Parts: sequence; structure tokens; C-alpha cells
Amino acid sequence: MSPSYLVRIADVPAYQPANHRHTHNQRLIGPETVGAKQMEVLMGTLHKGGGALPHAHPGIEQACYLLEGTAHVEVAGQSFEMVAGDTCFFPADQMHVFTVTSDTPVKLLVIYSPPYGESPDKVIRPGSTISNGSAK
Repeated sequence: MSPSYLVRIADVPAYQPANHRHTHNQRLIGPETVGAKQMEVLMGTLHKGGGALPHAHPGIEQACYLLEGTAHVEVAGQSFEMVAGDTCFFPADQMHVFTVTSDTPVKLLVIYSPPYGESPDKVIRPGSTISNGSAK
């Protein structure tokens, strides 16, 4: 049976990602939905006071396109405010923080390459080190 290459957001279950507050993600494109091997696309809904605590992903690049709301971002020594229509990039292995600043929920399209898949060995928290492509 071949995979369907159309994904309807209403058909994708939401989950609470690790190391995030008041956040629900839906994995739209990935190995389990369309068989993607080199990328992953998520829709994130983040509520007031929510966002990602400091972390990085070993060997994984991440881009975020803000659809709705506003957010404060810190990455690799840079700090900036995002509004709808802005895109930010988190280089592989670089600590980053994403914090909702709007009263309304943030809608965020997130792209990982290669796929992240919420694997605990693909997250680096402050004080962790990278060894052989995994966090320690």
C-alpha cells in the first residue's frame, strides 16, 4: 500500500512536545505520515506563557515560520521579536529559546531536517554535551 501524500490537519493527532510549555504540535510531514526521510514539518500551537525552554538539536537544522501571534526568540547569541510572516532559523547544535509574547495563541510552522521525531537523544539541554551525534 502506498502512502497518501495529502495530509489534512484535522486528521493529525496533537501531542505535547518535551521541553516545551503550553505547546501542542501536530506532525504533518514525516516518516509516519508520508514516508519523508529527509525532512519533517509540524504545526505548533503555543499559548500565552508557552514556548520552548533552552535546548538544541544535534545534527538537526530547524526553521520556524510564524503564522499568527508574536514571539521572542534567542539563538546563538542573537535575540529578536517575531511577528506573523517572519521566519527564523536554528542551526544544528545551537541553543535556542522560543517564547510566546502575544495574548493570542501562536501558530507556527516548524521544519526539521533531518527529521527530529521527538527523540530524546536528539535534544541537547544546557549543560549537556554532544558526542557521536547524540546528546549526553
